[in-house]
Amino acid sequence: MTEVERIKAEKKVQTGSQIAVVVPNWDGKAVLKACLDSLMAQTQKHLTVVVENGSTDGSVEFLAEHYPGVTVLAQPKNLGFAGGVNVGIRYAIEQGCDYVALFNNDAVADKDWLAGLVGSMDDDSVGIATCAFMSIDNKHVDSTGDQYTVWGLPYPRGRGEADAKQHEHQTDIFGASGGASLYRVSMLKKIGLFDEDFFAYYEDVDLSFRSQLAGWQVRYVPAAVAYHQIGATSRKLKGFTTYQTMKNQQLVLFKNMPRKYLWRVGWRFTIAQTLFFLRAISRGQGWIALQGDTRGTLLLIKNIGTRRRIQKTRTVSDAYIWSILTHDLPPNAKALRSLRARWWKLTGKP
Repeated sequence: MTEVERIKAEKKVQTGSQIAVVVPNWDGKAVLKACLDSLMAQTQKHLTVVVENGSTDGSVEFLAEHYPGVTVLAQPKNLGFAGGVNVGIRYAIEQGCDYVALFNNDAVADKDWLAGLVGSMDDDSVGIATCAFMSIDNKHVDSTGDQYTVWGLPYPRGRGEADAKQHEHQTDIFGASGGASLYRVSMLKKIGLFDEDFFAYYEDVDLSFRSQLAGWQVRYVPAAVAYHQIGATSRKLKGFTTYQTMKNQQLVLFKNMPRKYLWRVGWRFTIAQTLFFLRAISRGQGWIALQGDTRGTLLLIKNIGTRRRIQKTRTVSDAYIWSILTHDLPPNAKALRSLRARWWKLTGKP
């Protein structure tokens, strides 16, 4: 970050803007020190809030002993990512904050991470700002924002790439990773907080989709950098990723896709969901996948009214939404790409 950008970000605080960084924690005592030390070292003034999500590993005691200046909101049980961060966001709103950043407990921030994100909020049309999220060893990219495809499948842009430089000038992005992004409170008050039906995974994609539908832009800020220990939490729970993926991806699509494109995207998504299910069976997780898919279907019924409200209040055109989708499969969708290649060979259509 340049000195001019840093001064611009600091000026926002001096003129009254308040910022909170919310860190959800569940049994993350082993990673909390690195995370919180990096937040304490930020050049941007802020309030640090840890939502203690029912940990049993001594996290509460650790925080009380070593970080007395951090606000800890202890919850009696694990509310998931969505429920946990909502507790922190509501607290930040009560404190009069204008912006709320979310930060994973297994992540570490560059000292100018928050200042970089805040600086991008000079544009009033920007509702969410996201960063260059690198692997914890800085050897490859975790995410430079989220993309959403015409197959109804989201994916983190740049994941696995050697560096994030090729995306430096691609600042308009579909969505933001909830692991290290900044949200405008005035936007959240209009579109709502994270949907707690998701519990964990893709709730950030859902909120980004809702922000786009309501006319708020998502901005990628390459000058803001953080580092992530990918999967540190999900690895503790066998089958968790499978269950949440089967449940939540269909919910993102159903709630947010405009009616004009719902069928066009939906039939592709059905193929993808079927392949995911078959892959889960091959890994011995067929029953978990079936449970996730069934729960997701029940949530579609529950959210019929929510879909109507989202679509009724959106301010952008069908054409705009279609223009910001990625008209291809996710880069890592190898099975689907292979199946599509076979179909093109049979039909003679590329």
